[in-house]
Amino acid sequence: MPDEDQDNEHAEGATPVPRRRRLAIPVIAAAVALIIGAAGGASAVKMMRPTPEMAPLTPVAISAMPASSLITIKGKVAEIYGNRFVLQDESGKALVETGRAGEDGDLVAKDEAVTVQGRFDDGFVHASYLVRQDGRTEALRPPKGPPHRRFADFDHRP
Repeated sequence: MPDEDQDNEHAEGATPVPRRRRLAIPVIAAAVALIIGAAGGASAVKMMRPTPEMAPLTPVAISAMPASSLITIKGKVAEIYGNRFVLQDESGKALVETGRAGEDGDLVAKDEAVTVQGRFDDGFVHASYLVRQDGRTEALRPPKGPPHRRFADFDHRP
């Protein structure tokens, strides 16, 4: 019977489409869609990934910190205020903000010698890394941006 169907298709003037060809088109389309999706997903992940923040390793004097730049400063902890502390060297003092890592106030101790790497902006240092005197390094925050706000924080209706 299959021969009769093929004969009828030939008799009507239409050229038969082989079964392999009919299956190959959707398979190729699916493969192309997967490749496009994977490339799009990879580029989206790359754009969303935080950029590494590396401060110069050579410490600068606190009095010579350039505004709005990555810096490394070294000194002794003079005072502690929750998640902030004052770092003092021979040239002056700087207020260092440690974010959530220092909320308990026990991240550093008074008179402890530390090196801080981060961004100097708005009058204080936003610390990204804390290097202790024995060489241990602590990452204090993700290098990019503030934490996300909850949706309820955006609702300002009376």
